[in-house]
Amino acid sequence: MQHIKIYHSHSLRAAPDQPEIIIEGPVSAETLQELVMHTKLDAFRRPKEQLEALVEIAQLPEGRIIIARDGSTIVGYVTFHYPDEIERWSQGHMQDLIELGAIEVADDYRSIGLGKKMIRLAFEDEQMENIICFTTEYYWHWDLETSKLTVWEYRQMMERLMKSIDMIWFATDDPEICSHPANCLMVRIGKKVPIASVEQFDRIRFQQRFMY
Repeated sequence: MQHIKIYHSHSLRAAPDQPEIIIEGPVSAETLQELVMHTKLDAFRRPKEQLEALVEIAQLPEGRIIIARDGSTIVGYVTFHYPDEIERWSQGHMQDLIELGAIEVADDYRSIGLGKKMIRLAFEDEQMENIICFTTEYYWHWDLETSKLTVWEYRQMMERLMKSIDMIWFATDDPEICSHPANCLMVRIGKKVPIASVEQFDRIRFQQRFMY
C-alpha cells in the first residue's frame, strides 16, 4: 500500500510580540534529529526518550510525525502509525488502518490551537483519504490536573478536536474502552477506502456475537 506523505508548513504567533511557531510535517527522522524537545513534553516519556520514539516512528513506511516548533525546540507533536501489535486494532494486519497515537503540547504553548492545527495539517491535500484513521481516548491519559477540567469537560474538548478532522464516535466492545464511559473510539474513514476494509474494521470493533 502507498502511504502518501506531502509536506506542509504553516506559522502562527500567539500575539504580535510572541515568537513565531512553525507547524510542519510530515517531518523526516533526519529533521527531528536536529531538534530538541521542550522539557515539558513528558506526558508519555522523558523528553529525550520521546524524541527518540518520534525518530523511530518517522522512519516507518506508514509513520508520520507532525510537529510545532519554536525555533529548534519542539513544543508539540502528533504521531500516526500502525496500531501496536498487542492491541486488538492490529488484528488482521490491515495496511490501511492507521492510529493517531499521541497528541502533546507543552504547557506554555497551550490554548493557542496548536493541537488542532497540527492534526489538520496532517490531512491536507487529501493525503490520508486512502486510510481509516482512528484514535482511542482513555481518560487516564488526560492531563486533568494541569487543564483543571473534569473528565467530561476533557472528553468534550477531545471530541471537538477530533471532529475538526471529521473523526466521529464509533461504538466498540473493546474492554479497555468499555471500562469507563468517558473513554471512546473516534474514527475517520477516508473517501478512497474500499468497503472491504470498512467491513474488516467492523469485525475488529465488535468481537462479541451479542453485539451484532
